[in-house]
Amino acid sequence: MSFQFRTCALDQPLLLSPSLQDWLPENHLARFIADVCEHLDLAAIYAAYGRKDGRGQKGYHPLLLLRLLLYGYCTGIVSSRAIERETYEDVAFRYLAGDQHPDHDTIAAYRQQHLQPLAGLFTQALRLCQGAGLVKLGHVALDGTKIQANASKHKAMSYGRMNPTEQRLQAEVDELLKQAQATDAAEDEKYGKGQRGDELPEELARRESRLAKIRAAKADLEAEAKREAEQQKTEAEAKIAQRRQQEEKTGKKARGRDPQVPDPEKAEVDEKAQRNFTDPESRIMPDGAHKGSFVQGYNVQIVVDSEAQIIVACDTIDESNDKQQLAPMLAQVEENLGVKPEAASADSGYWSESQVSDERLKGIELHVATGKQKHGEASPVVVEAPTQGEGLSPLEAMKQKLKSEAGRAIYKMRKAIVEPVFGQIKEWRGFRRFSVRGKSKVRAEWKLICMTHNLLKLFRSGRSWQAVQELRATV
Repeated sequence: MSFQFRTCALDQPLLLSPSLQDWLPENHLARFIADVCEHLDLAAIYAAYGRKDGRGQKGYHPLLLLRLLLYGYCTGIVSSRAIERETYEDVAFRYLAGDQHPDHDTIAAYRQQHLQPLAGLFTQALRLCQGAGLVKLGHVALDGTKIQANASKHKAMSYGRMNPTEQRLQAEVDELLKQAQATDAAEDEKYGKGQRGDELPEELARRESRLAKIRAAKADLEAEAKREAEQQKTEAEAKIAQRRQQEEKTGKKARGRDPQVPDPEKAEVDEKAQRNFTDPESRIMPDGAHKGSFVQGYNVQIVVDSEAQIIVACDTIDESNDKQQLAPMLAQVEENLGVKPEAASADSGYWSESQVSDERLKGIELHVATGKQKHGEASPVVVEAPTQGEGLSPLEAMKQKLKSEAGRAIYKMRKAIVEPVFGQIKEWRGFRRFSVRGKSKVRAEWKLICMTHNLLKLFRSGRSWQAVQELRATV
């Protein structure tokens, strides 16, 4: 019996050189990323390459490395070592690298050096989505989530522990210095002054380094406590002024006591306040996904458009709550796209009278929950929302608005607009931990994550190929 098979010899020579264009189907994500990268404005990245005299060894092209990074973030592969490996093992990565294989040090150095310009590409990609008709700004929704920092929470120390640890380390340093001085004196007598043998012990250097970190962390916590006291003082004085105005208007004394005004110079640090020695700008925060647990990380923010779940604004903060983020995040939407959204919704974590009254939000129909509602509990419906000038406080006006049919119809869409985006980033793409340290770098990496989310939405929309051709006009 004979069989007819095609040859499968691994050492079969190719008669013609292979073409990279034959490696992937026409509608592959890697081809889309390559097309987008060709048209992005990379002037800020090219500006970092100073030498133009042609001397020195040729480096990898910035465009090649950008393609690898963007495709890696799109597919959940962010490790530089993993990207290097994929240029050998994965056809799409090999295609984007032009059959070249930059090592992981080169990829990591490129990301570190150009992280801020890479973050700046977020707006260009967002404008592309806008040009493709994926952004309408009829209704946007805000939300935040915690992403783990590139640091362990076990490397943190509370302010209460810093004081005794500082004293113990200082005593140990003093003792080691005495021993070092005694050793120096003995060796000077034995070998002669100025001869080798007088180096500081490694143990002493290690303790001094840790002592310096603890003192820096203490100073940072004390400065933060003073800043918080100053902010509380400003808020308390504003509330007192508001009470006086209300008293003058009504002719009656306001109910309750005036808020206490703290003295920033006497601010005390909470004994439980912590600093992490690996990433001092990260914070211990409640992990919303696991009740009762905590994460060493950052609070990332997004504003999502209802049309196609495009992220129209993003940021990273080191505060665990969202109370001061409503106005800045919605103002960023206008900065990015030149237009304000018509309506915006957010959960109760964003409620703040000062935020909803912010001048930057004029013209936006806000729907911000004022308190948590039990699961399955129905809210009473008001036929019409209150009109301006009815004498209601911002809190009461918002409560009435969310009880109206129109208000409920808008607010109930919030979860469906913004929460799936975090699920897509965390679950589908597996991004749960930053690969860089420090608030500015973490903020830049989060913008890169949001940018690639938008590119994926654009790719899957079916309008991506035509939009890429029009990129030059929209960026």
